[in-house]
Amino acid sequence: MNGLWAKVPAWQWLSTYSRKDFGDDLLASVIVTIMLIPQSLAYALLAGLPPEAGLYASMLPLVVYAVLGSSRVLAVGPVAVLSLMTASALGAVVGEGESYALAAMTLALLSGGFLLLLGVLRLGFIANFLSHAVITGFVAASGVLIAISQLSAVLALPGGGHNVVERLASLLGQIDQTHGPTAIVGFATMALLLFARSRLAPLLKRLGVSAQLATYITRGGPVVAVVLSIWAVGAFDLIEAGVAVVGVVPQGLPALELALPSLDLALRLLPAAVLLSLVGFVESISVAQSLAMRRRQQIFPNQELLGLGAANVAAGLAGGFPVTGGFTRSVVNFDAGAVTPFAGVLTAGFMALTAAFLTPLFHDLPKAVLAATIIIAVISLIDVPAMVRTLRQSPQDFAAMAATIVGVLALGVELGISCGVLVALGLHLGQSSRPHMAIVGRVPGTEHFRNIDRHEVETDPRVLSVRVDESLYFANARFLEDQLLAWVTARPEVEDVVLLCSAVNGMDGSAVETLESLNARLRAASVRLHLSEVKGPVMDRLRRTHLLTELTGEVFFTHHRAMTVLLGREAAPAPEGALPA
Repeated sequence: MNGLWAKVPAWQWLSTYSRKDFGDDLLASVIVTIMLIPQSLAYALLAGLPPEAGLYASMLPLVVYAVLGSSRVLAVGPVAVLSLMTASALGAVVGEGESYALAAMTLALLSGGFLLLLGVLRLGFIANFLSHAVITGFVAASGVLIAISQLSAVLALPGGGHNVVERLASLLGQIDQTHGPTAIVGFATMALLLFARSRLAPLLKRLGVSAQLATYITRGGPVVAVVLSIWAVGAFDLIEAGVAVVGVVPQGLPALELALPSLDLALRLLPAAVLLSLVGFVESISVAQSLAMRRRQQIFPNQELLGLGAANVAAGLAGGFPVTGGFTRSVVNFDAGAVTPFAGVLTAGFMALTAAFLTPLFHDLPKAVLAATIIIAVISLIDVPAMVRTLRQSPQDFAAMAATIVGVLALGVELGISCGVLVALGLHLGQSSRPHMAIVGRVPGTEHFRNIDRHEVETDPRVLSVRVDESLYFANARFLEDQLLAWVTARPEVEDVVLLCSAVNGMDGSAVETLESLNARLRAASVRLHLSEVKGPVMDRLRRTHLLTELTGEVFFTHHRAMTVLLGREAAPAPEGALPA
């Protein structure tokens, strides 16, 4: 048992845990809890669930992740993006007469199970198919969708619509029905939170408060808004004025039970669960790795799959909804000095105390305040400077980002992400199908070869040296053949063609067949085909084919040697034993 326990990530920090570590973790957990209480309530409402579901999702999952996760500071719990995806998935799947809460629990269980499966099979690389551009575009579009969806709560309007255009049209069409007191509460909350985020810290510093304490006070802005709004409801009798409040929040801890859904419901939720899992994992691993780097710690993706998977299973069993590592809370946890995942355990304990004893205090909490909290929280998700940088640095990535944004806003979350992924993969395939190829020559006085269009180099009309800057496979092999034959045709004095393969990392069967065809066609034109600087794995592949025996030329260890031999400066080519291993 000791040997098995030693493999659990928690053992690595528990075995050296100290009283100082506990003090640091305790302080961080208090600060994170202050942020998490209003966020958990708000994100539950965003997901279309009762507020207590947010509290339940902020307890047991944190403990489970602390045991199995590899990050020391990642703060797991409800986040805006997954809450939106949960609402989107359940809204499209849950039918009349079916339990919305049961569907949310099922979604968490399915997501957790899928992540656990990926972790057991060590398939974390699958998430790489969600490129950074797609994730950035998705998060930005989600921020817009979330903000617009919460405006209806701030204005006390029914809202409606399946995309951003329909939702905006619905709001504008109902704007004359805005409930004044609710709007005042909502916009006042947003003003307070914006002031706390941008102005409060500098003001406190000018008053002599330390920078660290000023930051901590600023983080408590949402809690201050909650307290003030609850007081205002009682002081000004806002319930009688028609301001909607949270109402009764069940007091006590969740009962751990497995309510089995129908197989039909599980199958309908499965595609959304898979997509939600991948998005949550990518978001979480990105945050975890960036924070770990700052402390020179290491994150293990496959272990993160196990930790997040188990956390989501725990969320499903505890009556919550899908969770992942949140960016803002994780940064706060890091900045507050958390040193181990035990900070998450302490946070879970504080959330349990909140659920057990403090929920009656939330009865008079205006829903508009929670909506305003969400709007301010998601503003940071819309990273316009990152979009501009992407457009300037990589138009291809920007195209995938733009497709994701338009898709999410116009078609919905799942279809929007699918559009982004398909565009990203399509652009990649399109680019790799026309690989960069350059005719190269020798840099004078060196053994280096560079593009003749970019550098002053030495060439010989008898030898055509070509560098291929892409692995060769079925989609680009024909392009390679056509381009080489075009260059040879335009140069009747060419006697030898040398393919510089230093950038070729792989070669499939179609590429090998294309090279065999190219070799035969060049032989018919009395031109020899040579290869140079072939990497070991590629050479291993070629040795299992007929190409090396049928090749009219040689395989050279270096391109410099190839040119030396072919131009008659040396009598014989490099021996085959000198080829790369």
